Amino acid sequence: MSFQHPADSPATTSFGTLTTGNGNPVQNNQTSITAGPQGQVLIQDFHLIDKLAHFDRERIPERVVHAKGAGAHGYFEVTNDISHLTCAKFLNKVGKRTPIFARFSTVGGEMGSADTARDPRGFAVKFYTEEGNWDMVGNNTPVFFIRDPIKFPDFIHTQKRNPQSHLPSSDMFWDFLSLVPESIHQVTILMSDRGITKDYRHMNGYSGHTLALVAADGSYKFVKWHFKTKQGVECLHAKEAAIIAGSDPNYATRDLFDSIEKGDYPAWDVYVQVVEPEQVDKLGFDLFDITKVLPHADFPLIPVGQMVLNRNPENYFAEVEQSAFSPSHMVPGIAPTTDRMLQGRLFSYPDTHRHRLGPNYLQIPINAPISGINNHQRDGLMTINGNSGSKPNYEPNSFGGPYQSNIVGTVIPIGMPVSGNIGNYTYQLTDADFKQAAALYNIFDDAHKDRLAGNIADGLSGAKVFIQKRQLDIFYKVDKDYGVRVERELRTRGSKI
Repeated sequence: MSFQHPADSPATTSFGTLTTGNGNPVQNNQTSITAGPQGQVLIQDFHLIDKLAHFDRERIPERVVHAKGAGAHGYFEVTNDISHLTCAKFLNKVGKRTPIFARFSTVGGEMGSADTARDPRGFAVKFYTEEGNWDMVGNNTPVFFIRDPIKFPDFIHTQKRNPQSHLPSSDMFWDFLSLVPESIHQVTILMSDRGITKDYRHMNGYSGHTLALVAADGSYKFVKWHFKTKQGVECLHAKEAAIIAGSDPNYATRDLFDSIEKGDYPAWDVYVQVVEPEQVDKLGFDLFDITKVLPHADFPLIPVGQMVLNRNPENYFAEVEQSAFSPSHMVPGIAPTTDRMLQGRLFSYPDTHRHRLGPNYLQIPINAPISGINNHQRDGLMTINGNSGSKPNYEPNSFGGPYQSNIVGTVIPIGMPVSGNIGNYTYQLTDADFKQAAALYNIFDDAHKDRLAGNIADGLSGAKVFIQKRQLDIFYKVDKDYGVRVERELRTRGSKI
C-alpha cells in the first residue's frame, strides 16, 4: 500500500523544483539514503545533512524544539542484575548508584508557552558514569509522528508558526499529518486523554528508539527503555489545561521545583524490553520503526533500576538551559541501531548544541563527564578547561598523548549485519501502520473515544475541507468507528465535508 500526494488538492501556483542549499535539484525529499532497506542512514546524503544542519540553526538562541523545560539532579540505582546483557559499568552491580540530571520539556512551544499544551513531553536523562556520559533522550510517548529524519524539519515547521501570519495554523498542522499516514499512532495518543500530561512528575518516559545492549563478549540484544513514574500517570482534559494555561502557564515547572524543594522526591522505575536478534524478522513490523511499539505480552518489562530526583538546580540558566543531551552520547555496552530517526538524531543533536552553545559545549559543567575529557580537540569558542595544556594534540604521537582503547565490540556491536545497494528506500505504507493505532483506539471506552474525536475536531475543523477529508480517510482506515465519530464531531462544528 503506497501513499501519494493526493489529486484533490486545489490547484496552486507552482514554485518549481526543490533544490539543496547549493542549487542542486532534490530527487527525493521523503526518504533518506540508506545502505539497503534496513541499513544505516549514510552521511553521503548531502540533502539530509544540509536540511538538518540548516534546521538546527533556525532559532537563536532558543532551542528549536524542546525550548521550554524544567530540570533536576538525582541518582539512578541498579535494582536488578542485567550484567549478562551489557558490559556498561554503571549497570554491573545491584545497589550501584550513578548521578544523573534530567530535563523535561514541551516539544513545539516557545520559551513563553504554557506547560499544559497538547504536546508530547521531552524526557531526557544524563547519566554521569565512570565511562563517560550516557544520555537517554526520549519522550513521554513510546512512538513518534515520523520515521525518517529527512521529514523532521518539515514536521516541526508545521507545529510552529505560519511564515506569513506568524500564527499557529490548522492547515499546516493537519496538511502534513494527513500526507504522512504513519503519524496516526502518535496522533491518536496525542489527541486522546493521554495527550496532555498533568505535570512532569506524573508521566512516563520512553526511549522510543530501539537501542542495543552489548555484552562483554560482543554479543548484543535489542532493547527499548521505559521509565515508569512511581507517582502514577495523571493527565488533563482540554478544558482543565486551558484554565491552568490562563492562570499558571508555568504549572509543571513550578510543580517539579516545589515538590523537590519540600522533600517530596519524584521517582521512576526503569525497565527494558529485550528482543533477540533472531526475533526481529518475526515481529510482523519493523522493530526499528519509531512509529511502532513492542507488545508487552510478548516482550515483558524487565526491571533494571530506579531514578530519583532529589536536588533542584542552583541556577536555571547554567544547569537547565545550558544542558545538552544527545542520543549519540553513549557508553561502552550501549549502542545505536539502524532506526532511521535515531541515525538522524545522532548527527543533529550534537550539531545543534555546537550551534546553540558552541563547539566546546561538553566543557560546560552540567554537560562535562565526571570521568574527565582526554582527547585531541583544541581551541574554539569558550574553551574553559585549560585547553589540555601542553599535551600533544595529534595521534599517533611519541609523547604520551591520549590513545585509543582498542576495545572491540562495545560502542558499536560487532556482527550486526548491514547489506544492500545504496539508495532512497521509501517506507511502503502497509496495514501494520494502522493496526497498532487501532489496537490503542479500541482500548478506550466510548466516553474516551468521544473526547478523542472532539479533541481532533477542535483543531481539524479549522483546516481546509480537502485536508479534513484526507485526514478523515486515515481515521476510517484505522477503524470505521474512529472515522464515524470524528466525522460527526466535524459536522457539529459546521464542517462541509
